[in-house]
Amino acid sequence: MNPLVEFCINNLANGSQEAFEILEKDPDVDVVEYGCLRNCGLCSQTNYAIVEGERVYADSPKELIDLIYEQLDETL
Repeated sequence: MNPLVEFCINNLANGSQEAFEILEKDPDVDVVEYGCLRNCGLCSQTNYAIVEGERVYADSPKELIDLIYEQLDETL
């Protein structure tokens, strides 16, 4: 079973779309988008995703991708 990375659709519109698209191409990661992940304060301020239940956030989509893969390496 692949690790799960979750995105809020509102955060995709606010800048994390690039990270979503890159991760979506990775066959070793399951990527899901939801209407809301109930992290509105964080969502409105920065790029973020939930990686295997843990919030990961960054100032840019590139940094977010790097931190997501780092988190995946630590949890797997």
